[in-house]
Amino acid sequence: MPLPIRSRLLVLVLSVMLPGIIAALWVSWRTWSDEQEATVRHMRDSTRALSMVVDKELARRAGIARVLSLSQILDAAPQIPPEDLAMLELQTRRAMQGLSGWVELDAPDRTLFSTRLAAGRVPERPIGAPSSPSTPSTPSSPQAGASAPVLTAGPAPVIAPGLAREAVPLIEQATIGNLSPDPVTGQLRAQIVQPIERGGHVWLNMSISVLPQEMQQIIDAQRLPPDWTASIVDGRGTVVARHPGGISYAGRPSTDDLKRLMATREESRFESVNLDGVPVVGYFTKSPQGWMVITAVPRDIGLGGLGGRNALQPIAVGALLLVLVGMFGALWISRRISGPIHALNTIANELRAGEPVHAPKTGMVECDEVALALEDASAAIRQGRAELEERVNEAIDRTREAEQLSSRSQRTAALGRLTGGVAHDFNNLLGVISNSAHLIQRSPHAESLAMPLGAIMRSVDVGSRLTQHLLRVSGRQPVHPQVVDLGSTLSEMKELLATVLGKRMQLAMTMAPDLPSVRVDPSELELALINIALNARDATDGMGEITIEAGRAAPGDVRDLAPGEYVAISVTDRGPGIPDDLLVRVFEPFFTTKSVGKGTGLGLSQVLGFCVQAGGTARIASQLGAGTTVTLLLPSQASAPVRRAGGDEPREALRDNQLAGARVLLVEDNEELNRVTASLLRSFSCQVLSAKDADEALQLFGSGAAVDIVLSDVVMPGSMDGQALARELRKRRPGLPVVLISGFSEALTAESSFIVLRKPASPSQILDSLRRAMGLSTGM
Repeated sequence: MPLPIRSRLLVLVLSVMLPGIIAALWVSWRTWSDEQEATVRHMRDSTRALSMVVDKELARRAGIARVLSLSQILDAAPQIPPEDLAMLELQTRRAMQGLSGWVELDAPDRTLFSTRLAAGRVPERPIGAPSSPSTPSTPSSPQAGASAPVLTAGPAPVIAPGLAREAVPLIEQATIGNLSPDPVTGQLRAQIVQPIERGGHVWLNMSISVLPQEMQQIIDAQRLPPDWTASIVDGRGTVVARHPGGISYAGRPSTDDLKRLMATREESRFESVNLDGVPVVGYFTKSPQGWMVITAVPRDIGLGGLGGRNALQPIAVGALLLVLVGMFGALWISRRISGPIHALNTIANELRAGEPVHAPKTGMVECDEVALALEDASAAIRQGRAELEERVNEAIDRTREAEQLSSRSQRTAALGRLTGGVAHDFNNLLGVISNSAHLIQRSPHAESLAMPLGAIMRSVDVGSRLTQHLLRVSGRQPVHPQVVDLGSTLSEMKELLATVLGKRMQLAMTMAPDLPSVRVDPSELELALINIALNARDATDGMGEITIEAGRAAPGDVRDLAPGEYVAISVTDRGPGIPDDLLVRVFEPFFTTKSVGKGTGLGLSQVLGFCVQAGGTARIASQLGAGTTVTLLLPSQASAPVRRAGGDEPREALRDNQLAGARVLLVEDNEELNRVTASLLRSFSCQVLSAKDADEALQLFGSGAAVDIVLSDVVMPGSMDGQALARELRKRRPGLPVVLISGFSEALTAESSFIVLRKPASPSQILDSLRRAMGLSTGM
């Protein structure tokens, strides 16, 4: 049927424009959907990243409290001399440098020190004020009226000064508290509480305050969009820091619906009304430390956000208007409509292919508007795609780093288990050899065998040191500090260090003539110098010269250490040096610049830990192209005689045999060591009952066998180890003398009621320990 031209033009307009409008609406809707998903992903990633930063900051302070709680000064708790307390306070202030907040050391009835005040002062806290924000636990201190155990010999220690107050129960587990007002100043803060436990009792609490200002700085550093809301809340749902609004929101509770949701999930998307009364859609996640991070955006922030549905209405209205204008101007645009349509088609194809879209001028306002909208949509899609790719790459890098750290931890744990087992079995073999050699020494023909017997005993001593080195590398060697003459010790170490460095390295050692002594563990000092020497060798590719200088430290080098005289041991290489950005991280555990498999990152961290444990510190200085110097600063000590090994004790101690006729229950699972040790004891006129494990020992003991003292290995097969056997025997006969002997045991604790010997032990050490356990004179 013939149609008028107007109708044809109207049909043409409708047939051409309607698909374009529908396509624009569809593209706009798809763009809104993509932007909505991108915004949610952005919120989720930002929330998780901020949560990781918050968790890192909390864990950093918890780590400081945990390290300080292991200080040897606190071994005298709860009765700490004032001078030791002052040194601990100085170490605490140094550890908190660069951090806000303060550290307090609290006893149940007093505050020993607080870094919030000047050194040596305690806060004037009201009587009965609580010392921690967590729910009180049953204290582990002795009952009222009971005397606290004295942990040091000599005169009774002086109780450190502190403001007496009503007794407050101590926290028995490390906690990260919630935001609450400080009982003294009313200032809002949260507290990280670390219990100080010694001998199975919690004597003190160390608390580190976390201020809302610190958390606010973390949020401000994120530079979030102005229309976003971000909050850090504690485990109770109380706001600690917020954007926008800052710490003025600190202390305000979160909304009830959000609290309920956070109580049931670790992280989730949510819709709620924020503290400003604005409807928002957000995301929250809970950090491993128990605090939560929340981010949210308003529901009506436009097309690219979660409220973009309202933005589609103007597009739909504009499309209708465009149709009306096209119908009224059909005759005028009939000749010009094909060009704009083709241009829109090209833009749509570019958008669909993911190519950059550039909107050309078509001569039609409506088509130009659609083209510009498509161009904006294309730019937004490409930006979101680039951000997504960047975040995926970052997540991959973080996952790879986490896998490497986990792999290192597993290797370290496996090394510890392996070296522990090797040390135990090897020490049993050394014990058999040592005790057999001592039995031979007591024979009539011992004079003619003096030379080979001496070689055997020296080999046993070398083997014993070898096992201690294995335990030290695995991190399972206890520290035994003693006064060390640095002059002779460093001279003896020179040959060992030269062997470690290799023949192509030259080692020069210079020592001041008035070099004082230091109180350290000689093995740890040796390991520290070996670690530094190995790093110097690797830095110089195994060629060059290394210089070791030892002398009194200059006053300027120890300004930030406790008052006193210090010794400086400097190790210098002529390597390429270390860049400044890496120099600040060299003492971090597991940080290494070596390739995978060539370094653990534990060498310099052991050096710093050894120096700090000895009361000093370690420093490093480096210049690119000129070399590196590592300096150990150790507090000097007055020289004191060092007791020699048990094999060198006077023979009179062996001949003064007060154990003749003593009935000894020997428990040892190694058959050879059991037989040799029994023969050794019988050679000193002891009566020996032998058992291969705890079950057989209990059977002999329960059968009525007369036993004066028990000598038991620690690591044994069966239902219980040597320590558990000793406790069971003490239950059956209170006060029974017990001596434990072990080459290695993870389960061995520092119980003062048991005497502990380390394998291999000489006969004089065994007999002396048996006499001490039975309350006899040691003849020393």
